[in-house]
Formats: sequence, C-alpha cells, structure tokens
Amino acid sequence: MQHTETALPVGKLVRDGIPQIIRDSGAEPITYVAGPEEYRDRLRAKISEECQEVLEAGAEDVPGEVADLVEAALAYAADFGVSAEEVEEIRAAKAAERGGFAGRVIWTGNR
Repeated sequence: MQHTETALPVGKLVRDGIPQIIRDSGAEPITYVAGPEEYRDRLRAKISEECQEVLEAGAEDVPGEVADLVEAALAYAADFGVSAEEVEEIRAAKAAERGGFAGRVIWTGNR
C-alpha cells in the first residue's frame, strides 16, 4: 500500500522528554497525543527531517544526528510491531548475506 501525504495539524513529533525539558526551562509546552494514523504520518515526517539533518551535519554532529535518525526509524518499526532486536537481527542477516557498505563498492551495471 502506497502512502499518500495528508495535511497534518501544526506541530511536530518530539521525543517524550521534550515537554518536561521545556517546563524545566520555565515555559509551558502546548502538546497533544497523536492518534495511530497521525502518529505514523508524523514518524514518516520525522524520519525525513532526521535524514535531512544527517545529510547536512558537519562531521562533529553526524553521530548525534544518526542516533536521532535511528531512534525515529526504530519507533517506526515498533509501530509495525517490529522490535529493535528484530531490526538488528534482520540487519545482521542482510550484512552476512550481502555485506555492508564499508567496502565503498559502486555498481555501474552488468555486461
């Protein structure tokens, strides 16, 4: 099933601890809890946002930005009932079968 982007209300998905961090700074956050469909849409948007931040990050910020991307991706997998452990098992199996990306191999076609 292909996803079609729907108009989302103002706001963005944030980590669960962000409202308290805002309170601790002296402000009062305005929040609500998304329903299942909106949550999935917001996770898609968050993954896109985090991916863009990874691509734009300087070397010193890459580890933190990748961690944010992984967190969003794992939340997305969890929304489909897939645990972080299952994701890691699948990743490891794919790496064992097909390799990773450390070899910097570029494919340009077949003869």
